[in-house]
Amino acid sequence: MLVGLNARDLATTRFAVSPLWEAVGSVRIITRPQWFPEHLPWVERARPRLATVDWRLLTDLVSMPTGIIPGFVCPPPSTSQPTLDVELATLAATPAEVVRAELDRVPGPRSPRVAELYACPTEGLRRLAEVVRAYADAAIGLYWPRMRTLLEREVLLGARRMATDGVQSLLNHLDPYVRLDGDTLHVEHLVLSGAVRLDGRGLLLVPSVFCGPRVWSNFGSPGQPVLRYPARAVATLWERDPLSPGRGLARVLGKTRAALLHELAVPTSTTELAERCRLTPGTVSAHLGALRDAGLVGAHRAGRFVLYARTTAAEALLAATGAATR
Repeated sequence: MLVGLNARDLATTRFAVSPLWEAVGSVRIITRPQWFPEHLPWVERARPRLATVDWRLLTDLVSMPTGIIPGFVCPPPSTSQPTLDVELATLAATPAEVVRAELDRVPGPRSPRVAELYACPTEGLRRLAEVVRAYADAAIGLYWPRMRTLLEREVLLGARRMATDGVQSLLNHLDPYVRLDGDTLHVEHLVLSGAVRLDGRGLLLVPSVFCGPRVWSNFGSPGQPVLRYPARAVATLWERDPLSPGRGLARVLGKTRAALLHELAVPTSTTELAERCRLTPGTVSAHLGALRDAGLVGAHRAGRFVLYARTTAAEALLAATGAATR
């Protein structure tokens, strides 16, 4: 696809993180996990949590192997870091004519659930928002703090490149399937082609955990044109190194605190640490407090979550004791 950009488009290029898109994109992974082996550990953990959730409407709208998802299912984020509730409110407010027009562009027959959405968009969108919320809570809620940290890191790296080398360098290093040549952005899709001009609407860049190996774009729907691209190192989100955290470290700190340090290679919440280490949240909090007092763990707030990570002192201790790291 050829995307015509003018000076205003380049000047208003910005980044955003989208929890709604991550929920929508993850449906493709969990329904066809064999196509996305890097996410298999997440699939194995998410499926049991979805056993009591009816998410068939979402599956119908994100059916595989089609490469087209109706734009109203994941509208462009209105801010750089919207909450899922904010994005779902935007979804629910989509005009009926937009819903029908975008469903008309999707090939193939409609399921009964999608047909109901087409017939009554207002009620259908309300129901869709409820489905997405229930699905997201079950499938990615536990992992969202770590996902958001990884995505925010991706935004910072992109913003740094844009600040030091300019927008052209940013776009040419964004993804192998994206290239800026003069005032034309070349975006290689598997199923989409053609040409479009942004005409001053700007470009919204959204890094994604569940994007898959290809970029996704939405240049024709209402709102700012969006280009979603794969974030780097997403497989590290699900890594669970089977190696022992190290006998030497365990003898110094105790097995539990050594195990917690081992798990904190990626910023993690107390809840997730409790699940991964098979401990109660209270026990994890007590041990993290001791590690923090010793200068081995730091904490920072990301929205309503507190994430913990190893400090440089902890990294030096791990290296000195020969403990396994990730």
